Parts: sequence; structure tokens; C-alpha cells
Amino acid sequence: MLTILLPFTTLLLSSWIAPAKRLWEILTIQSLIIAALSTTWFFIQSSLSPLNQYFTIDEISSPLLILTCWLTAPTILASQSKLSSEPVPRQRTYIFTVILLQIITLLAFMVDNLILFFITFEATVIPTLIIITRWGAQKERMLAGTYFLFYTLFGSMALLTALLFFHETFGTLSITLIKESPTQLYPSTCTLLWWIACFLAFLIKMPLYGVHLWLPKAHVEAPIAGSMILAGTLLKLGGYGILRTSTLISDSFLPLAIPLIIFSMLGVLLSAMLCSRQTDLKSLIAYSSVSHMGLVIAASFMKTEWSIMGSMVLMISHGLVSSALFCLANTSYERSHSRTLVLLQGSQIIFPLMAAWWLLSALMNMALPPSPNFIGEMLILTSLFQWSNMTLLLASLSIIFTTTYSLYLFWSSQREYPPTHLKSTFPMQSREHILMVLHVFPTLLLIFNPTLMF
Repeated sequence: MLTILLPFTTLLLSSWIAPAKRLWEILTIQSLIIAALSTTWFFIQSSLSPLNQYFTIDEISSPLLILTCWLTAPTILASQSKLSSEPVPRQRTYIFTVILLQIITLLAFMVDNLILFFITFEATVIPTLIIITRWGAQKERMLAGTYFLFYTLFGSMALLTALLFFHETFGTLSITLIKESPTQLYPSTCTLLWWIACFLAFLIKMPLYGVHLWLPKAHVEAPIAGSMILAGTLLKLGGYGILRTSTLISDSFLPLAIPLIIFSMLGVLLSAMLCSRQTDLKSLIAYSSVSHMGLVIAASFMKTEWSIMGSMVLMISHGLVSSALFCLANTSYERSHSRTLVLLQGSQIIFPLMAAWWLLSALMNMALPPSPNFIGEMLILTSLFQWSNMTLLLASLSIIFTTTYSLYLFWSSQREYPPTHLKSTFPMQSREHILMVLHVFPTLLLIFNPTLMF
């Protein structure tokens, strides 16, 4: 526990006491050190034991903890260009809020008590809301914050009710003790309502298609740090919550998940089709996240070994690839001051190396072999085919539209002839190349050793 809290506490203090001239360099170096130290969790997964009665680290939480630590440095690095021109107190407040959000997310992945998980799960809303509404660039940021707040609170009240019922049934909210409890829940009207209430908050957080309207608005209005954290780690809280609570529920509830699995697969197809009609760059990437998370939802509710492994691999890979796409979208926005795809075309002629980053990220987002996205999707789709052959139709159509919008994303933003206003832009900086390396390098490592995520 101290191994995690001490470095991040130092990071919080540095955001206020570091010299103003070296603020961003000091914070970036510290966060890179924390990211490097966090990779030791890969090698001790098999020997991990509960830290105390409230916190634990196991095979499900350790990859997500490493992802959260790893994305802290790129988040700070990506924000430097825009925030460095603002007053120093405003810069310090921004960095403090971002680091605080990462600490709360880390605690949420570590807790062994469901009520503590609920508290940390809800506590992430406050820093995220501050980042969106305080540093968002567009006039609709307050509306986006309202959508985000009320969607989250609506699901959270249902989750709290379910946890109270859980405590009444088992006498404890400790995940470890509930697993060892002889008490079993069986389908009835009361337990069915509990089952729906328990997963509603996680499905909104993922989000499931149909309760996803807050996500594109939040991404479009949020600054780069908000988009990176939202896509990289906060969406994974929903998947982590489903994986955690589904292990506590009897397999007799599996037939109840059949409509949800079918609807989530339909949501994968519909959100992929919506991506092909987007004109806003960040909105397109946001809808692609809805599509990928639909696969994770379907896999998490099937509760087979391959589906759970596939959902973990896809969550980790999506956290890196989606964050990289938002970084690239931010670099284009800083030069063109527009996210409209028509106004960004032809960038490859001016920035050939950035176009290479775009191509690599788009291909990984498309799940081109042998990317981690491909490994995760293959595991999930294999589990779906074993579950029902009828999923072949939805899965094949989803793959076609995923390929379509990925190529549309690359072609619309990089190819054709550049508009006149793009011919006098400043070149790419070393900071931006380092930022992309921090996203692509771990993805390439996972290609050579994907068992790290299993």
C-alpha cells in the first residue's frame, strides 16, 4: 500500500512546491519513475496476497493498476503545450486534479470491500467533472458535465441499493469473504431486481449502447487530460466492476444475461455504424470506444475462461490505443484549431511522421493482427461463437464497419490535399513523439508477450 501511496503523495506535493520554471519536467520525470516501478506487478501476480482487510491486488487488478500508473506520465506530458501559457496557480491546480483522479482510480482497483469500491467509484466523478467544466475549451462543457454527472448518479443510486441488499444477505461486503460464503443467491423477482441494479452503474460507466450519450459529449468538451483518463482508465472501472461482482453471483443467473449479451453485440454494430457518419474527430474516437466496450460487456457476462481473458486484454489494449488516438487528435487540434475531419485532410503531406503514428494507431484500433486488440477480440469472438453461432452475423458486420470507420478516420484526417490554412503550421515537437512512443511501445511489448495480461 505504501509502495503506491508514497510516490503519488510525493507527486501531489510536487505539483504545489516544484519551481514554476521546471514544474512540468519534474512532474513528468516523477510520473515516469512511478510507471517504471509499477511494472514490477507483472512479475509478482502469482505470489500476491491481500495487503490488509480493505485492499488487495490480484490477477484482475494488477494489469489495470499498471495501466493507470503508466498513463499518468503521458497525461501530464500531453497537457503541457496548452497549460504552460496559463497562470502558474491554474497550472498547479490542473496537475493536482489530474493526479488526484489517478490516485482515486488506483484505490478503486485495489479495494477488497464493495462499499469502499462504491465510494472510490463515485469519488472519480468529482475530479473528472472539475476537469471537464473548468478546463474544457467549448461553450457546451457545462452541458457535458451535467450529462456525465446525472448519468453516473442515476446508476450509482441503484448500485448502492444493491450493495445494501448484498450486506443484508451475506452479512459482509468483503469480496474475499463473500467468495467463501456458503450462502447462494438464486433467481427470483427480488434477486433479479438486485442483479439489474448491481450492474446498471457499471453498464453506464462502460458505457453500454443506449446509455452512452454522456461519453461523446464528455470527450468532445474535455481537455486532452480528461479524454485520455476517461478513455484509458475510467471506462475500465465499469469492466472491472462487472468482472468483480460477476464472480460473486451464482451461475444460475447466466440465462438472465442472454438479452444483455445480444443487445451489447447489437450496440457494437450500431456504434461502429455511427462512427462512419461522424464529422468531429474526437466524437468518432469516442463512439469507437463505445463499440469496443460493447465487446467487453458481452464477454464479461459469459463468464468463460476465454471471454474473461479476452475482456482483460481488450480493456488494456483499448486504454493504450484510444489514449494514443486522443493525443493525435489533440496535436491536430493545436495546429488547425478545428476537429472537423474535412478541415484536417492532407496532413500527411505536411507531417509525414505524424501520419505514420496515425496509421499505426488506426490499424491497432482496427484490431489488425498481431495487435493486442486482435488478440482480445479473437478470444471474445471465439467465446461468442461457442456460446451461439447466431452471433457470427453481428460479429462479421461489426468487423466490416470497424474496418470502414478506421480507414475513414485515417483517410479523412491525413490524405487528400491540405486546405490553405494548414500550410503555415508549426512542426511536430519531440515531446509529441515521446508521447506517442509511451503509448505504442507498451503495446508492441504486449504483442511479443501477451501472457502478461492473462
